[in-house]
Amino acid sequence: MIRSNLFRLSTLALLVGAATQVGAYELYADDDTHLNATLEAVFGVFHSQENYATAGSKSEGSSSWREGYAKYGISFDQGLAGAGTSYGAFNMLSSGTWGDGDAAGFTDGSERTTKIEDAYLGWRSGQAFEVLGEDGVDLSFGRQNLMVGDGFLINGDALNLGKGLADGEFNRGGAYWLAARKAFDKTAVLRLGGKDGLRGDLMWLKSDNRAQAKTELVVGTLEHVSEAGTLGLTAIDVRDIDEKYASPFQAEREDMKTYSLRGQGNAGVENLFLSGEYAWQDKEAGNEDAWYLEAGWTFADVAWSPNVSYRYSRFSEGYDPLFTGFSRGYGTWFQGEVAGNYAGPFNSNTRVHHVGLKVTPLENLSLGALWFDFDTIDRSLGNFDGRELDLYAEWAVSENLIVMPVVGLYTPDKSAAEGGTQLGNDDNNLYSQVVFVTMF
Repeated sequence: MIRSNLFRLSTLALLVGAATQVGAYELYADDDTHLNATLEAVFGVFHSQENYATAGSKSEGSSSWREGYAKYGISFDQGLAGAGTSYGAFNMLSSGTWGDGDAAGFTDGSERTTKIEDAYLGWRSGQAFEVLGEDGVDLSFGRQNLMVGDGFLINGDALNLGKGLADGEFNRGGAYWLAARKAFDKTAVLRLGGKDGLRGDLMWLKSDNRAQAKTELVVGTLEHVSEAGTLGLTAIDVRDIDEKYASPFQAEREDMKTYSLRGQGNAGVENLFLSGEYAWQDKEAGNEDAWYLEAGWTFADVAWSPNVSYRYSRFSEGYDPLFTGFSRGYGTWFQGEVAGNYAGPFNSNTRVHHVGLKVTPLENLSLGALWFDFDTIDRSLGNFDGRELDLYAEWAVSENLIVMPVVGLYTPDKSAAEGGTQLGNDDNNLYSQVVFVTMF
């Protein structure tokens, strides 16, 4: 049985998140008050020479489709006369998919939806609790996007299915690859500690995403942050799911507990990057785990400052990736543009070798190459063995426009008839996409 990849977070999140904060249009500002209008518009064109049996709604052949969304609203912060700062945001989001729908069949090209995306309020303490550092207390609640650590376990509620699965029962508005909607429906978050030293979070998160079985979580983190890096502990308790929408695999989330130990930084060595995490899950059907180790080096004194990295990751047969998502760039945590989105594996029942290369020939242009080797652990659950090479560019054309083309070559070991997912053959799949991001 093929496990559905119900875990996608936009590869645009980091770039868009940073750019929209810079590009917000100031409506009003004084020493204590800021009111901004925000607009984030993203459009992508996609083509896959091969289709995949993942959702069960595709046939042999190719797919060409388009995805887009626009997020628009206001944000504010208000100083409270030495008692910290209040803040909040309200955003609407309109999304759609056109054409054939995606290569896995999660969308069919007819999706069009407009809904509230962000609606939250918060308070930061400023200097009110000096022992905890600046803004050492941060309390927020409402509908918002949240990430834990490196996004290995939680990075938004970003699965955006369309009408291609279960007669549209899980339709969230399409824009599957772009992952237009990322906010958890209901949240309450308490953050303690400043930017350095010991800090922690306590979160209650409730999803309204049927494709995530409307999962409810309680999350706790404890971190130590220094110049050399961050060490962190995470505990996640699944408090509830909606059994009506849960797949057999997701039904195992009931009362599931996940614990992780993670670290990331340079260990005090300039140009070095180290990252790793080990996650252990206590499930009724048995214990599962996942882990990765990654190392990278930037040749800062060489032309174009090339960065090379290697990562090995392993996900046990019944490991649940929860709300994993993009955090640092292509390949985290959707490994391979074809494999991570359409063909599989989907961060469960697999071992993955990954090598990355990135260069920066211009201040506003980066070029990269990513190679992945996928090795299925239990092939009775589906054979996701294969290799993928992705070439990409990130081009900041202006302050308000980013263009990101990708070309991928994916080679599965098995076709769908042989236990894989690629329909009709096990040939090479030439995949291409170009995404345009604009912010005002």
